[in-house]
Amino acid sequence: MEPARIEILGVPVDCVTMDQAVQWVEAAIVSGQSRSVIAVNPEKVIKAEQDAELLKHLQQAGLLIPDGIGVVFAVRLLGLGQLERVPGSELMPKLCEQASKKGYKVFLFGGSQEVIVQTEKVLVHRYPGLNIVGAQHGYVNEEEMQSVVMAINQTEADLLFIALGSPKQELWMTQYLPSLNIKVCQGVGGTFDVIAGRVKRAPLAFRALHLEWFYRLMAQPDRIFRQTALPIFAFRVLRKRLLG
Repeated sequence: MEPARIEILGVPVDCVTMDQAVQWVEAAIVSGQSRSVIAVNPEKVIKAEQDAELLKHLQQAGLLIPDGIGVVFAVRLLGLGQLERVPGSELMPKLCEQASKKGYKVFLFGGSQEVIVQTEKVLVHRYPGLNIVGAQHGYVNEEEMQSVVMAINQTEADLLFIALGSPKQELWMTQYLPSLNIKVCQGVGGTFDVIAGRVKRAPLAFRALHLEWFYRLMAQPDRIFRQTALPIFAFRVLRKRLLG
């Protein structure tokens, strides 16, 4: 069953929990159709408001997970439905765990050569039996992209995790998913860097208080320009709550 799809400030997101997201991916793999999984957070909502092409790609996605806690709060504040935060960085490991148990083939695409090699090592160690059938760094020019697509298809991978950053990975999925034989493609942003140990996730206490964004800002002050989307998002949500 497809989840209920709602809109926050005109940008779609699906009402799912983590368990439901995993079940959706399982069903998509069984169905044999090529489907995409994209994370939605306040930054992406504000970006999509201003970028018609990105908005179109989101509207065409198979599953839009509520990645940011701001999205979850906005949905509740506006009375749009019930959902919980489904971080893409946590969904990917759960899917790898399922893949190791059920024999699904995995392909990794994105990040630097060093990062993707380490990501593969960590995942195989963490999930014994995980079948990673291919890995490709993300520093590929447009002329080489068809070769990458062919390489992915030759592996007969079921799951493709793509870490090219947003909105590049969303645009890539829209353009190349029709040419791919994979079942599910998830955009994972900087998750390879986290798995490889290049970037640390926030301590559990920060995550429990939904302050992971604040920890990341302290650790990477240069993110402040990206984080300006947060107060803009909060203001627009509150305005919509008050004015309807």
